[in-house]
Amino acid sequence: MAGRSFLIRSPKEESDAANLEAVLLGAKNAAIAGSVVAVPTLVGCRVLPWAKANLNYTAQALIISAACIAGFFITADKTILRNARQNTIGKLEK
Repeated sequence: MAGRSFLIRSPKEESDAANLEAVLLGAKNAAIAGSVVAVPTLVGCRVLPWAKANLNYTAQALIISAACIAGFFITADKTILRNARQNTIGKLEK
């Protein structure tokens, strides 16, 4: 009970908390996506003759970073939309 606050959050504080949640979840999924994509990309560039001949270090970095960026923005967008939907439904129920 000591962790509960009896103060009511302002809309600005709720917005900041929602943004922080979206950024943290986005960063977590970006790290996971980067790890999942990095292993087959790097292994493939060492093993497969076509990849070894055609994918230099820049191409490998672009493949991995594209997955990280996509994971971040998709997750952050879904989180922000989920929070907005909850806020709208909560206001309609009152």
